[in-house]
Amino acid sequence: MKVKELVQTSLIVATIIILGMIPPIPLGIIPVPIVMQNLGIMLAGIVLGSKNGTIAVGIFLLLAFLGFPVLSGGQAGPAVFVGPTAGYLLGWLLTPSMMGYSLSRPFMSRSWGQLTGIWVTGVLVVNLIGAVWLWIVTPISLIGALGSGLVFLPGDTIKAVAVYLVAVRMKMLSGAFSRN
Repeated sequence: MKVKELVQTSLIVATIIILGMIPPIPLGIIPVPIVMQNLGIMLAGIVLGSKNGTIAVGIFLLLAFLGFPVLSGGQAGPAVFVGPTAGYLLGWLLTPSMMGYSLSRPFMSRSWGQLTGIWVTGVLVVNLIGAVWLWIVTPISLIGALGSGLVFLPGDTIKAVAVYLVAVRMKMLSGAFSRN
């Protein structure tokens, strides 16, 4: 990894951690709160590309696993990786590589294609994996878990649009949308 890539990766890890300092919003209907960290996860995929984005998210999740309170609400430790939110963490780890792959496809070169790629990988897939995990580890039915995931779609969609706008601005500044 080049020094520039190392610095960019470190900055994204720091950004994800800082977004975790914004208190989570508990929903009360399911044991998964609304958090801002997934915005940083989507940024990792769009800014760093598949490889380095996955490395950044992996480092972040390793810190959380080792007990550093980097997850939203100060959560950390191995227990988080088997609890109700673990599916979302798995989705986060997969997001940069899926996003990098989808955005590298020729049909994704238009604005709507790019925004769709960000939304599908950073919102839809993460919420789907999270809901299936929630169904596995809690007494919630699969339909109930999938239905409860709908609560996250409006806010996560706004985050995906924000990530897209950041990516467009970065493209204008650097001439590169994503390095895969």
